[in-house]
Amino acid sequence: MSITLILVIITSGISYYAFNNYSLMDKLILNPYRVTQRNEYYRFVTSGFVHADFGHLIFNMLSLWFVGESIERLFGMLFGPSGTYYYLFLYLVGIIVSDIPTFLKHRKNSKYNSLGASGGVSAVLFAAILYAPLMQICLYFFICMPGFIFGLLFLGYSFYEARRGTSYVNHSAHMYGAIFGMVFMAVVYPSAVPQFFEQILSWRLF
Repeated sequence: MSITLILVIITSGISYYAFNNYSLMDKLILNPYRVTQRNEYYRFVTSGFVHADFGHLIFNMLSLWFVGESIERLFGMLFGPSGTYYYLFLYLVGIIVSDIPTFLKHRKNSKYNSLGASGGVSAVLFAAILYAPLMQICLYFFICMPGFIFGLLFLGYSFYEARRGTSYVNHSAHMYGAIFGMVFMAVVYPSAVPQFFEQILSWRLF
């Protein structure tokens, strides 16, 4: 059984249980104020295993499933048996790092909460984009485009919405998770950076 599938199963199980158990949800969700006041730093990790609703959960887990399996195999090829640890580090630390700006911004706001695996999923996705920028990414299964174009649109949209601050979605976590994923891939596999530009320069629209 792949690590990706295990993550999907664990996250789905915890999220489903928390849907009907407010006490559990309250203990796991990222509340920056409580982290600050009670030193509950574990919430940086646990918040990535709970979701707002089924739609939120399904979207994140499908995204993780589609791209995570490929990155897991890639890391196994690049790093051998250690690939599993690289992959887990990318995903879990992606969840943590993506929420740091949110934590800093809302640490005095007792009513602010954030949850979901989006930061980790974004980290995995953008690590894949840096390695293979021409891979096809499809929105809603029929709007397809090269990964680097999707990445530019995704980052631009996330930055715009984060600046607006009018949505309940934590777009900041999406953006910083994506940045972390690219930086991580560049650090552990430096050849990905020149290869990224070589692949883009070889791309032809028609």
